[in-house]
Amino acid sequence: MEDFNELKLDNLDAVPSQPKPMGMFGMLFTNMTTDMKFIGMFYIVYGVLTSLSIIGAIIGIPILISGLRLREAADELNSFRGTNDSSALRRGFELQGKFFRIQKIIIIVGIVIAVVYVIGILFFLGSVFSGGY
Repeated sequence: MEDFNELKLDNLDAVPSQPKPMGMFGMLFTNMTTDMKFIGMFYIVYGVLTSLSIIGAIIGIPILISGLRLREAADELNSFRGTNDSSALRRGFELQGKFFRIQKIIIIVGIVIAVVYVIGILFFLGSVFSGGY
């Protein structure tokens, strides 16, 4: 399912005369996009608040950008739900992938910083207990 151009959509040209009731998938899809918008807004606010300091801007700006990507992905997925446009689905998945890629980088950088911090503390404690200030 790498190529969404071959995505088979039912009744692309048919315009329903009345809205269809939402099934279980439709409700799950709506809940997912609503949650994506909420989490995206949370990341935007958190990124802005973190960016208020110069040091915090290093981590705050990528968090802010990832929140924007997640909200854009939710908008594209909602567009797909309303229009059955496969390019909207593709853009939604691409933007969601960018969100996860940015989050992965932030997590890896956080782990590296934590490991360096622990090594620094162990080095400091080793020098204190050995008596060699």
